[in-house]
Amino acid sequence: MATDGTLIETDDLTKIFYTDEVETHALSGIHLTIRRGEYVAMSGPSGCGKSTLLSILGLLDTPTQGKYLLNGRPVENLSFSERSRIRNQEIGFIFQSFNLIGDLTVEENVELPLTYRAGMAGAERRRRVKEALERVNMAHRMHHYPAQLSGGQQQRVAVARALAGAPSILLADEPTGNLDSKNGEAVMHLLADLHREGSTICMVTHDPRFARHAEREVHLFDGKVVSKQELAELEAEAEA
Repeated sequence: MATDGTLIETDDLTKIFYTDEVETHALSGIHLTIRRGEYVAMSGPSGCGKSTLLSILGLLDTPTQGKYLLNGRPVENLSFSERSRIRNQEIGFIFQSFNLIGDLTVEENVELPLTYRAGMAGAERRRRVKEALERVNMAHRMHHYPAQLSGGQQQRVAVARALAGAPSILLADEPTGNLDSKNGEAVMHLLADLHREGSTICMVTHDPRFARHAEREVHLFDGKVVSKQELAELEAEAEA
């Protein structure tokens, strides 16, 4: 465990995709630190590497080179099964497309990741599910199916599913991307409430209105972390 409050630390993180002998540098030497209890927004234009970086932070992908410490432990070269275990225990995902399973009820969707926790009793799983759904004001829809819910309600259920495992960090990839502005704002307020309650959140967004909800904004451009001023200059150049 990291003792200085640092939860995530990356050093010179690089990701190169190879297709038909073409090298695409999705990430070029990313240095990033996220402390416990922080709410960080990663922003920048489409294709700048935001989602690639989030996938690596969430152990869904591996870097081409560089170091990644999660809770003080190097995780860039772990085995598939070890990555899966840490992902299940340490990381809560909130996706743009909700990723709920249509033939499972709200309760079953939220419980599903907990069923992979070795040794967790059914009663404990149900307690966590109920608690998570209460935190997002969706306990009254426990026995409904995703198709019976609005987009905003489905995203609340997805947040509850992420919360139920008591993760070290919530990773949100464009969590408002499939919502109208009213429901998008509601999800933003929910994330702000969770942050006030102590959750560590890292959110990818291309929308500056939503990025402003975070305590700190990390700007990406062409796979590099840049300052706000640099980003504005680079975007102006790209449009010229």
